[in-house]
Amino acid sequence: RSRAQVDATLRTARVDPAELLPPAHCLRFGPRAVHGHCRLLQLDPALCAELEAGRSLVIRGEKDEQAVLCSKDKTYDMKIADTSNMLLFIPGCKTPEELNADPSSSNIIHSQIAGFSNNYWELRRCRPKLKKLRKLLMEDPYEGPDSQKDQALTFSKYTTEDLLSLIQASEEEILHQLQVIDACKIEGYWRILEFDYEMKLLDHVTQLIDSESWSLSKVPLRTCLEELGSLEPREMIEHILLSYGKKYVDDGEVYFEMREDKICRAIAQMLLRNAVKFNLSEFQEVWQQSVPEGMTTRLDQLKGLALVDKSSRPETISLLKVDDLPEDNQERFNSLFGIREKWTEADITPYIQDLCAEKQTVGALLTKYARSSMLNGVKVYNSRRPIS
Repeated sequence: RSRAQVDATLRTARVDPAELLPPAHCLRFGPRAVHGHCRLLQLDPALCAELEAGRSLVIRGEKDEQAVLCSKDKTYDMKIADTSNMLLFIPGCKTPEELNADPSSSNIIHSQIAGFSNNYWELRRCRPKLKKLRKLLMEDPYEGPDSQKDQALTFSKYTTEDLLSLIQASEEEILHQLQVIDACKIEGYWRILEFDYEMKLLDHVTQLIDSESWSLSKVPLRTCLEELGSLEPREMIEHILLSYGKKYVDDGEVYFEMREDKICRAIAQMLLRNAVKFNLSEFQEVWQQSVPEGMTTRLDQLKGLALVDKSSRPETISLLKVDDLPEDNQERFNSLFGIREKWTEADITPYIQDLCAEKQTVGALLTKYARSSMLNGVKVYNSRRPIS
């Protein structure tokens, strides 16, 4: 097109040329301009900065999973957003700012369209999908060096690279979760200790603490390894100390401050795992007798692990681990309301706290997935939909 043709088109469209920048783009479709040939991804400033700094963004998800995009430390849901305007991909296309800054811009700019689309990928920050991590590692928990299963070398093995390809979460979120679930590396593979073996190791440590009359806040690593190294692998002794204690250095020696709440919680799980329900007062008595001397048991140590039924007579307690509940929000609420019809906010909070997205509160979740009512002067929540 000539400039005269461009001006004639503007007059036909009743557009005043004075309101436009002088350069005009004349567009034509290139030979390879095919719908769907290119994909558009909408990035927030933080993700743009990641790419500009030379770091990678990774799309993760197996064929039966909704794809997510991961940076080094965050996870985003990917959703297709449709637009009523056709989006054209024009290599080298200049923005109005660039045209204003370039006095040499020609009056007519001929541009070739490389592709087009009427949708784009929209990203939304989401919770990392980490339930699968524990599920994979629990396929074959580590039962100790004498385990026949480990010696047969038939167990599922997962390296860090394997987990990065299978888990829909960023690398930092996966590595953090491995710490949360007390996973350890054995011969290059991530493993979770089988619960009975974990309790056996913990019992060795607590008995040594008791026999040596050590303070629970100052347990020496070197002596533990020397005394218990003949019973179990030294790396397992150190792992159990790292799992149930806080490491620190004093005068060049490594010590651990044992974590009372976590030890009490583990012993409670050991007592509850073989009972459907336990008389609450009897359980509390047995529990206190079972923990190391100097530790005090409290019911608030069992949040997300055990559920107290105050409506029964006598009151009872039973095992209910948040780790065993579904990851999807609606499925989680369905499961909880299937277990108990009405929940107080205090009771249900430990079982839905992990569902809260960034800047979301438990109250907002309850408003969306539950209906509130008053029962004997106490606010309770029940399902918004029938539970089969």
